[in-house]
Amino acid sequence: MENTLEFPDLLRMIDERSTAFRAAVASAPSLDVQVPTCPEWTLFDLVQHLGQGRRSWAATIAAGPAAPAKSTAEGAPVGPREREALLAWLAASTQELLDALREAGPDRGCWTWWGASQSPQTCGAVARHQLQEVAVHTYDAQITVGAPQPLPDEAALDGVEDFLSTCCATPSAWPHKAAALDFHATEGRSWRLTLNGDGARSTRLTTPGTMPATDVDGGPDAVGASVRGTASELVLFMYDRIPMDSLQIDGDGHLFDLLREWEPEE
Repeated sequence: MENTLEFPDLLRMIDERSTAFRAAVASAPSLDVQVPTCPEWTLFDLVQHLGQGRRSWAATIAAGPAAPAKSTAEGAPVGPREREALLAWLAASTQELLDALREAGPDRGCWTWWGASQSPQTCGAVARHQLQEVAVHTYDAQITVGAPQPLPDEAALDGVEDFLSTCCATPSAWPHKAAALDFHATEGRSWRLTLNGDGARSTRLTTPGTMPATDVDGGPDAVGASVRGTASELVLFMYDRIPMDSLQIDGDGHLFDLLREWEPEE
């Protein structure tokens, strides 16, 4: 599946979104405020999560493709409590990740948790998903301080495709009636997620916005639904940051609930 962003663009936008994240944290009245989109976390917890996660992935990338699953994720240092020092620690965490990615390059193999998906187990795919991690958490930080901004268009368009191919695609059998879900970005790009006994597979539609999500493979029992919004809205919907009724839903919207509830076998 064709990537929207090249490797240097991914690294650039990880850096840009990380800078925007730190700016939001710097403007917060307190690090103890609750994050509305992650209600179990304070803003300090969110910073810890982002910083420790970037350091863990930097170590995973540096360890190479033979590293045991998640063995490198242990022992990531905790950030300091004082805000200025915490922001410096977070900036250093991002730099560790970017340095590891640049050193490895996009084509080197890397352990990932999405081994059975459509996304490759490469450092390029890790960079692609890391951009989404940072972009969505930047939205979390911004909404916490009352200044939410949409995800940048190029990151959001790539984010829809990344979510479908990394988080949804699987060879595990779909336990319900065969279906297709279409995702239409108002920027002019569309994708289809096909769900059946062979699992879930994502494809980019060649004629965006024109193919109905019905009669999958001509099957008379197939049902479908579609969701339409900006690419940013689609990504935020996928990551449970905004509700379904924030977007235009056509067809059987319950299918999106079934997809959210589905836990494919490992």
